[in-house]
Amino acid sequence: MAKTEVILTHNIVGLGGESDQVKVAAGYARNFLFPQGLAIPLTGANKRRLEALKQRRAEREAHDLNTMNELAKSLSKLICVVTVKTGEDGKLFGTVTSGMIADQLKTQFDVSLDKRKIHLEHSIRTLGSHDVELRLHADVVATLKVKVESSTPIAAPDAGPAAEGRRDDTRTEKRGRRVESATIEKGEGAERKNRPVRADQAPRTERPAKSAERPQKPAKPAE
Repeated sequence: MAKTEVILTHNIVGLGGESDQVKVAAGYARNFLFPQGLAIPLTGANKRRLEALKQRRAEREAHDLNTMNELAKSLSKLICVVTVKTGEDGKLFGTVTSGMIADQLKTQFDVSLDKRKIHLEHSIRTLGSHDVELRLHADVVATLKVKVESSTPIAAPDAGPAAEGRRDDTRTEKRGRRVESATIEKGEGAERKNRPVRADQAPRTERPAKSAERPQKPAKPAE
């Protein structure tokens, strides 16, 4: 495949920055780079533009560095929440990916970040807080706090046996109170029955029974 040497006029990821001289496929240069204004052919006339391109590149890189430093300060203060599905034991179905974190940054904070800048040294497979490294720039590295939460509702513990136990305890307590009350009343009755008679209180006498027959009147004397 024929190659041609060009001077880049814009930063192209994976290829180079402004003022870089690179070799590319002739068809790629002719059909894409030149029409888009991303490069110019390497000629004597175009070489004179290198100084201007280098100056523009230096200004762009300084601006990018400034922007990434400010972004790093902002991101270090955030807590990005990622909600995932889990099993009953709290284990994640799969892992948290850099793409998921990038999506949540956009949704929650309106921060657009290339997922390739989110570096996961170890796969996130557990709930809780995790520190994630962000490689924002060749000279800028930040740390983002990511909190992984479960979207699976936690089943409430069965309160049946406990509630039943409480009801049994209540019934037993009520029965005990009734028995205790009846015992106290019985004791008080016996105490009243056996209470001694005071000295100043005359004993009760039984009334004589009324005669069932009326007394006969005396007979009149004979004349």
